[in-house]
Amino acid sequence: MSTFKYADDKIKTRDIMIAVPSMVIAVGILAFPRLLSEVTFSSDGWVAILLSGLVAVIFTWAVAKIAANFPNQSFFTYASFLVSKPIAVILVVLFSIQGITLTAFEVRAITDISHQYLFQETPMQIISLTFLLVVVYAVSGSRAGIFRLNVLFMPIIFVTTVILVLFSIGYMEVKNILPVLKTDVDGYMQGTLQSALSYTGIGVLFFYISLVRNPKKAPRMAAFGMSGAVVIYMLIYLTCIAVFGQSATEVIRFPFVELAKTVEIPGGFFERLESIFFVIWIMAIFTTTVMAFDATIFALNSIFPKVKKIKLVFTLTPFIYLIALFPNNYLETDTFGDFVSYYGWGLSITVLILLWIMYKVKGAKKSGKK
Repeated sequence: MSTFKYADDKIKTRDIMIAVPSMVIAVGILAFPRLLSEVTFSSDGWVAILLSGLVAVIFTWAVAKIAANFPNQSFFTYASFLVSKPIAVILVVLFSIQGITLTAFEVRAITDISHQYLFQETPMQIISLTFLLVVVYAVSGSRAGIFRLNVLFMPIIFVTTVILVLFSIGYMEVKNILPVLKTDVDGYMQGTLQSALSYTGIGVLFFYISLVRNPKKAPRMAAFGMSGAVVIYMLIYLTCIAVFGQSATEVIRFPFVELAKTVEIPGGFFERLESIFFVIWIMAIFTTTVMAFDATIFALNSIFPKVKKIKLVFTLTPFIYLIALFPNNYLETDTFGDFVSYYGWGLSITVLILLWIMYKVKGAKKSGKK
């Protein structure tokens, strides 16, 4: 396969800022309002989003900061320095497993949604294979090209979301968001946890910061990017609650999709707004899937430097496809998604704490010389 290569794979801090929301805004946001409505009362989920968002922003900054302390060094290189090479290999393998499972989950989730709303007569195996092959094509090319794709798609996704929210104003009812602050502490805690799980994927920053030309600014820009993702989650949740109400939202499988089907543009300019919505949102899911897969290849290449990227891509693709087809129904897919989220957060938090402790113990004085 002949692929186009940029002069280098270096990226700007702006690319990191856009990559963060491109990574964490994916298929989970379609069901996010329902999951939050199940554990909070009325519109109180905004408190949980705010709390989890604050945690996610701080965590994003911390991940980017530890990586930025070792400029132009791969995760495997600075992890080997901090925790020894054997442990670094184990960490890379664990992150690779996360990337593989996250990629498989995104493929399966977009397959379920596409089969339900767009391609009812098309076998799910064909939908999965088609989407995965497009992802493989993107990952096989330049890594810098993936970040340029994020820069192209993310503004479109953001603008489309804002437009959908604006056209939903006429369908909103004040009674749906009242009363406020009636949820108990346990509900807020569950809501905060549920919201935090939606930000899975921040761990890719451990690897991608090494590509940044000026890594000193990367932590701040990454935090800005996560803040933008939190704002989008907040807008979508409040819009769904204001339109459907909490009781209806918690029984709709994909409230955000149903919102697009409900809203109509005045003048009949578009008869089916949800068609445009699906096209745009598939972009969001596509960028997440591509970055998860690419980060996996990036990680494995660091411990297998002599293996060509394209060989790793073609080796992992069949496994991803089989894993994506493993769930037998929606419930098993949701359970698979929960596993991916808990595993991703657990791994990232553990690695972050471990690296920061070792950095304080022996890395602060030597990182610049390494």
